[in-house]
Amino acid sequence: MSRKGVARRVARTAAVAVLLSGSTLFATARAQSSSEPLRPEPVELGVSTFNIEYGGAHVSFDKIVQAIRRGGADVVGIEEGQGHIPRLARALGWPFFSTRLQIVSRLPLIDPPDANGRYVFVETSPGRVVAIENVHLPSSPYGPGMARRGSSRAEIVDVERRVRLPEIRPFLRAGRALVEQGIPVFLVGDFNSPSWRDWAPEMVGARPQIRFPLRWPVSVAVERSGFVDSYRDIYPDPARDPGLTWWADRPDVPGWDPWKGAPQDRIDLVYAAGRAEATDSIIVGERGVPWVDRSVRPWPTDHRGVVSTFSVRPGRTPTLVAVERRLSDVGRDVLVRFHASQAPAGAVAVVPAGGDPIADQVAVLTTGGAADGTLAFVTDGWTPGSYEAVLLDGNAELSRIAFWLQEPGGDPSLETSAPTYAEGEPIGVTWRSAPGQRWDWIGVYKRGRDPRVAWYLLWLYTGATVEGQATLDASSYGPWPLEAGRYSVYLLADDGYKLLARADFEVVAP
Repeated sequence: MSRKGVARRVARTAAVAVLLSGSTLFATARAQSSSEPLRPEPVELGVSTFNIEYGGAHVSFDKIVQAIRRGGADVVGIEEGQGHIPRLARALGWPFFSTRLQIVSRLPLIDPPDANGRYVFVETSPGRVVAIENVHLPSSPYGPGMARRGSSRAEIVDVERRVRLPEIRPFLRAGRALVEQGIPVFLVGDFNSPSWRDWAPEMVGARPQIRFPLRWPVSVAVERSGFVDSYRDIYPDPARDPGLTWWADRPDVPGWDPWKGAPQDRIDLVYAAGRAEATDSIIVGERGVPWVDRSVRPWPTDHRGVVSTFSVRPGRTPTLVAVERRLSDVGRDVLVRFHASQAPAGAVAVVPAGGDPIADQVAVLTTGGAADGTLAFVTDGWTPGSYEAVLLDGNAELSRIAFWLQEPGGDPSLETSAPTYAEGEPIGVTWRSAPGQRWDWIGVYKRGRDPRVAWYLLWLYTGATVEGQATLDASSYGPWPLEAGRYSVYLLADDGYKLLARADFEVVAP
């Protein structure tokens, strides 16, 4: 939906530095040096992956923070953040984070318009970036568990190809394109799948589940795309340095320890592609484990963290425009980051979604001749709705990105396409003003059931979108068709059970 707000030209320009408490993505405005070297000197960068288990609150959130500090990374891909990414960044004292990708960072982050939620840029210096992709592949069926229970190699490979390989391929395509542009890429996360290097022929019998060598399809595909397994690059012998990351022996949490006794493996990985060479890699975990390099007591999660250090030659920041927040309140400044890689851009215009950057301007700010910087748009009096920020060189459009404004204190909304459906009829769902977190999701429950207690029937992810629509049908996860009855559909936060919005509907027999 496009609504044109009140045109308000403001006097704040890119020459003003903005470093704001709670800033999520980027913070500084400056002119880019014209004497920037074509081949930058290498920089040292610590990159980590850390599954904090259901928001990190089961044992001790403070120990989650301590574990990240002990690891010494500069940027961390978090798994199972469950809405706690801003809290985690505040506790670390780090000003930069992304709820769309569950990343916390000491260095500025830029979420570019063409990333489709696959990656963000980490700015190592003005005009220079690396990219980080953060994945959490499906956890079930778990391949090593299948192997220990007697499944054949063919059965396991079939599951991997159907369940996990399709999930990783878009990240590999995005990563290859970035490397071709000269931008190093880090692919981190909980892959829920081991490396083929840990299941080589000489490892058969090393752990009960390794009954045969297995070229795990995800790890093979990742390496064929040019990525290097940083831990195995530093420690090539899996027998001497197993580096197992799941499960970790944290204190017991009643009702939350189903994994104990499951086969342990190395499934939390830090890969790198492009001009990035691993110089060190460590495991952060509980005390008393031979391959754990740094420890915290008590250990707060069922995964160990991995921190790899790289010598990196960052790439040039491509021409782009980005927003600090995809969703903001009317009356709050919208911070817009811009970078023009070839020559200084002239201005950034804000238009209603899909609008012409010249004819439909809601507001426009000049760049002051800078090639790189941040502009603050004052939104007092603007109409809530969907907008786009457009980077301009004269009348030529260089880049644009969407963002949304809501009334202060506004809540997400959810509605169905009809109040009543026949059995087997697809159910349309539309959401607005969602927080756009990485794993926000839609769940169908029996009418009015508490999502923290009851079990969902159908579900799907929103794709970290602020505004969108989807169809619940036979392609959704869960039983289909719904039998006749009264139901509620919920918008729920970040793979957790915090209820954000609700709509009711009914299914009737034909």
